[in-house]
Amino acid sequence: MSGAAQSRKIMRWLAALAIVPCACSGGAYAPRSRPAPVHAGAAAGDAQPGPAPPPAPAAGPPAAAATSAQAAAATAQATAASAQATATSAQATAASAQATAASAQAAATPWPPARPPAIETDWCIPGVDALDEETCYVLPDAPTRTLLIYLHGIVPPTKESQQKTNFETVVVRASRRAGVAALMPRGKVGLAPKGFARWWGWPTGGAAYREHAAGFVAAFAEKRRKLEQLAGVSFSRVYVAGSSSGAFFAAALALGGDIEADGFGAMSGGGGRATPELPRLAPRPFYIGFGTHDAVGGSARALADVLRGAGWPVRVAEHPVGHGAKEIYLDEAFAFWREHEAR
Repeated sequence: MSGAAQSRKIMRWLAALAIVPCACSGGAYAPRSRPAPVHAGAAAGDAQPGPAPPPAPAAGPPAAAATSAQAAAATAQATAASAQATATSAQATAASAQATAASAQAAATPWPPARPPAIETDWCIPGVDALDEETCYVLPDAPTRTLLIYLHGIVPPTKESQQKTNFETVVVRASRRAGVAALMPRGKVGLAPKGFARWWGWPTGGAAYREHAAGFVAAFAEKRRKLEQLAGVSFSRVYVAGSSSGAFFAAALALGGDIEADGFGAMSGGGGRATPELPRLAPRPFYIGFGTHDAVGGSARALADVLRGAGWPVRVAEHPVGHGAKEIYLDEAFAFWREHEAR
């Protein structure tokens, strides 16, 4: 082989080696890349452009935007709730201030606002105030708009008597305990049962009732107005009750519709018959109390039957006591009347 032929053979062999890729997987055995050609017009030392920058991140998903809106709404609601709570607190503070002012004003206002001049009468026992010569009255510790008119049993015309002391003490204690005002007017001499002609009593029926009842009712109304003026209030609720003779008179007034009252009570007494007026009267709560050692049990039960027949609410209470006024009767009567106030 000539030298030229041998040279051509070597060149073909080298060219084959240059284009056959390495089958190895390692990077150390990979063929070197050839430098990129220089573009026309570019200096040989100019840097070549690098790879394109990565694309900008896309906006967050719609759920993230919604969550942000909900958070903003929740913040607005919290702000509104805080403002409302502040307003409520301010209202409560104002109401408290008004209540405090009202309490202070009430404490500064005397009760009763005026007292009548001292009246000399032996009708009212020591410690009980006299409205006039024939009427005692009771005012509780705090202002009230409820009044009890209490009619006594027969009382001897003496300066001191067990009957007078007992009923006035009972009325004073029970009324103050109940927080109500009370009037204790005096009856008339000559109206008591036979054998007690000079005692104070009431017209319990028949001709005496027809002759005197209206006058007594008018006198009660006048004494009520007098006590209202003294106390500085108008009584909006009035009860009429009595013991013994006073119980029979109270029952007669109720059955005949001859006095306006919100409730009645007959203690150690009762009696009475159905009247032509009774079916037309508005029913009122009627308390009836008597003792097991008293002789009036039959007439008290008869009164209850008459009232129930007319649709009146009635409570009958029997206690192991004797005749006359008792605190237990008035305590139960006040509770019974008040049960019907809310109805």
